[in-house]
Amino acid sequence: MCGIVGYVGPREATSIIMEGLKRLEYRGYDSAGLAVIQNGRIERRRDVGKLANLERRLAESPVSGHIGIGHTRWATHGAPSMVNAHPHLDCAGRIALVHNGVIENFLELKEELLDRRHVFKSRTDTEVIVHLVEEAMKSGKDLLRAVMAAARKLRGSYALAVISADEPDKIVLARNESPLAIGIGDGMNFAASDVAAFIERTRRIIFLDNGEVGYITPTEARVFKLETGMEVRKRIVELDWTPEMAMKSGYPHFMLKEIYEQPHSIREALKVQEKYLDLITEFLDRGRDVFLLAAGTSYNACVAASYMLSKLARLATTPVIASEFTENYGKSVGIDTVILAVSQSGETADVLAAIEHARLSAATILGLTNVVGSTLTRVSRAYILQNSGPEIGVAATKTFTAQLTVLAQLALRLARKRGKLAQYEIDELKDELEKLPELVEEAIKISDEPIKKLAKELKNVGSIFFLGRGISYATALEARLKVMELSYIPCIAYPAGESKHGPISVIEPGYPVFFIAPEDPTRKQVIGNVMEMKARGARIYCVGTEGDEELRENSDWWLELPRVSEVLSPVVYVIPFQLLAYHLAVEKGYDPDKPRNLAKSVTVQ
Repeated sequence: MCGIVGYVGPREATSIIMEGLKRLEYRGYDSAGLAVIQNGRIERRRDVGKLANLERRLAESPVSGHIGIGHTRWATHGAPSMVNAHPHLDCAGRIALVHNGVIENFLELKEELLDRRHVFKSRTDTEVIVHLVEEAMKSGKDLLRAVMAAARKLRGSYALAVISADEPDKIVLARNESPLAIGIGDGMNFAASDVAAFIERTRRIIFLDNGEVGYITPTEARVFKLETGMEVRKRIVELDWTPEMAMKSGYPHFMLKEIYEQPHSIREALKVQEKYLDLITEFLDRGRDVFLLAAGTSYNACVAASYMLSKLARLATTPVIASEFTENYGKSVGIDTVILAVSQSGETADVLAAIEHARLSAATILGLTNVVGSTLTRVSRAYILQNSGPEIGVAATKTFTAQLTVLAQLALRLARKRGKLAQYEIDELKDELEKLPELVEEAIKISDEPIKKLAKELKNVGSIFFLGRGISYATALEARLKVMELSYIPCIAYPAGESKHGPISVIEPGYPVFFIAPEDPTRKQVIGNVMEMKARGARIYCVGTEGDEELRENSDWWLELPRVSEVLSPVVYVIPFQLLAYHLAVEKGYDPDKPRNLAKSVTVQ
C-alpha cells in the first residue's frame, strides 16, 4: 500500500521524486514525505494528507540535491501524523529510510535499541530499522552492509530504500514480501515499489526478489542475496507499457477511462499464448483438490470461474478468500492439491501468505496476474498473465473482466483436454470469446447514459440489494463490491434462491433490488424471485437480455444487454454496475479513483 520512490543522478531529485509519488497516489496513503542529500546533509520534508500538502511545505522550505527517497504512507503502526510519516531518520540525522510492510518483531528490537540509548520519535515499526542501520554503521560497516545486518534481524515484510549523508551517491534497497523494483536510466537510476513511478523515464526494469538487497548509484545497479552476501546477476526486463497507458487520456477519472478501455484489455487478455494455457490446464487436470485463491475483485472472478470450470470441464473447484485459506484448508493441503492464485498485482499479501503455506505442504501453485516479475509469477510452478496493462483506479474494472476472459479460456481449454464438450460446442464458445470485446463495447454504449440518470435516483438510498442465480451470483458479488466501495452505500449480495432465507426481511416499500438476469437456465426461477420481492414492495431494477419482455414487464427499471453465453455473461453484465458505482461516486461528490480507506494493492496482512 505504501509507495516508495528513489532517484540518483545528475538532475534535481526533488521534482523527480514528487513526480513518482504522484504516480503512486492510487495505492492509497495518509501522509507523504521525502529526504534529499543537500550539501552533505539530509534534508527531510513531511506532511499529513495529500501530496499537495507536501508540495506546499516544499514551496515554503525548498530542498535541492541529486539523490533522494520519497514515500506515501498507509498507516499500519502509529496513526497518520507528521511524526509517523516517512522518511525516518537515525539519531544523528545522517541516515534516512522509507519502508513498505510490517515488522513483526519491532517491539523486541526497539527495547534493545532503547537500552543502547537510541532516541525514538515515532510510534511506527519502521523507525527501528533506521536505528538498526545506524547501529551497524557505528561498528564500521558501509551502508550496504549495515542495511544487510539490519535486515537479517527483521521478521516480517519490508521494501526498504535507505540513504546516508556519508555515502551521498548511493541508495540501498532491500526486499522481503513487499514489491520493489529498480529502473535503469541513462546516467541515472530509479527505485520504486511500482514501476508506474518512473515508467515515463525508463522501461528497463530489475525486479528484486524476496531476500535480496542491492544499491543504485547514477551508473550502477547491483543486487545481492541477503543470506549469503553473494552478488546476483539480475535480468533487465523491458516493459512495453507506454507512458500514455498510465494517463487519463482526457477522461475525468482513471476509473471511467479504464471502464471504457475494457474492450481493448479483453482483446489483450485473449492473446494468451496457447502453450501457457496448456501448461496451466495440465496441472489443473492432475489435481485431486483444486482451489481458486484470491481477494476482493479477484475472488469474485474466482467464484465465476468455479461455475465455468464445473459447467465446461466438469471440474469441481473451491473458490476461497485468501485470508481464510490457511485456517480453513491449511491442514488438508498436500501433494495432490492444486492452487490457482489470482492477483492483479501479484503482490497481494494475503494471497502470498496462503500460497507460501500451501507450497511448504507440497501443493502445486499456479498464478494468474497482471504483472510479470511479481512475486506471484516467481513462486508459481506456472503462471499466466491477464495482459490488461496498468490500472490506476483503486476500484478494479479491467482486472475483473480480463481475469474472467483468461479464466474462461482456461475452462474451455480444460474442457477440450478432458473431452467434456463436443467440438461444435468448443468452436461456438471460441467464436463468442472472440466477440467479447465488441459485446462489452456495446454494453458500455447501452449502459452509460441510463446508468448516469439512475445514479441521480439512487444516490440517497440507505442500502441496495443485488441478486443473481448461477454464475450471475458472481456478478452480484462484484456489483455489490463496486457500488459499496465507491459510493459508501451499504450493499447486500445473495444468490437469489437464498434471499428468502433471511435477507428478504429487510425488504420494505421502495427498497431497491437489482436482479442480474441474463437468459440462461436459471431465468425461470429468477422470475419467481422477482415476484417475491415485488409482493413485498421492493422496487425492481433488472438487467437482462434484449427482447426479454416478461422480465421487462415485471421490472420498475429495465436495462437490456446483448445476448451472451451463460458462462461468459459476467464479463458483459458487470459493465452497468461498474458504471453505476462510478456515477454514484461522482453524484455524491466522492473521488472514484481514491475511495476512502482503500488501496490498489493490499501488500500488508
